[in-house]
Amino acid sequence: MAKPWKLGVFAAVVAVVAALAFANAASSGGVSTARSKLTLIAPAAPGGGWDGFAREAQHVMRADGIVNNPQVVNIPGAGGTIGLSQFVQETGREDLVMVTGGVMVGAIELAGGETGFDDVTPLARMADDYSVLVVPADSQFQTLDDFLAEWTVNPGANSIGGGSLGSIDHLLGGLLALELGMDPKDVNYVAYSGGGEALNSLLSHTTAAGISGYNEVKDQIEAGNLRALAISSEERLAGSDVPTFIEQGVDVSMSNWRGFVAPPGISPEAEAELLAIIEELRDSEDWQAAVERNSWIDTYQTGDEFTEFLDEEVDTAKQVVKELGL
Repeated sequence: MAKPWKLGVFAAVVAVVAALAFANAASSGGVSTARSKLTLIAPAAPGGGWDGFAREAQHVMRADGIVNNPQVVNIPGAGGTIGLSQFVQETGREDLVMVTGGVMVGAIELAGGETGFDDVTPLARMADDYSVLVVPADSQFQTLDDFLAEWTVNPGANSIGGGSLGSIDHLLGGLLALELGMDPKDVNYVAYSGGGEALNSLLSHTTAAGISGYNEVKDQIEAGNLRALAISSEERLAGSDVPTFIEQGVDVSMSNWRGFVAPPGISPEAEAELLAIIEELRDSEDWQAAVERNSWIDTYQTGDEFTEFLDEEVDTAKQVVKELGL
């Protein structure tokens, strides 16, 4: 585990980089509008779910002429809360949105909730996906039962890599431990700031197993580099032969969601324009193709419906984090 002073230095460096990224995004071309130049903040490192989601949106916005010059800026760290803390300082900024989702809900709770969804302008929930438990193709674990037999006896020697602390990956590992009668605190969970780092640790056998969004490792599974043991959906995904935890006798399921928020203090007109952009994105054939390609589930919500969903997610995260003793 990194020493506290090292974590503090890292956070300070990230804050400086984030500030420069925001300044650069706002500086060129004078005053920007959302239609002329929209910046999408992905509060994670390249290679992960938020980054992939943001870049899919960027591609469709540009290809379909929804936004003239969409840009993606990565601000990794602490389950998105470092990006969030920078984002809320952009009060009234009308050419900026941030990707968010279930990962950030848990991370906010672990961070003490000083900055949360009450400090931003909720825009839309776009899509859900599911997490998969994977091992390297040459792993000794051929099935979920094989892994659980070793993991329940010696979790310390069988580490699980995944996203940041408080992420869906992390919470799923804790819920799996609870379901099996283990103490979640005994789980040797190794957190990474991006999906690329987590994947590299798994392929290099730094970790024994990994939990990740299915679409993030789908190509590696299909290429034969990883073996999928179970997925967190209630039923198998269409076109996939990865078995669920439930059908293998482990009553655990959990979905992740991704969406957009705007900075605090934007005008009603600016919020309406951003919502119009997002609706055009969602209705695009290219976006629907991206949803299918990434094995996402379209769960589009805006307005009061999305706000109520957020409130429910925050309440659930509080309960889960407390139950897991995190």
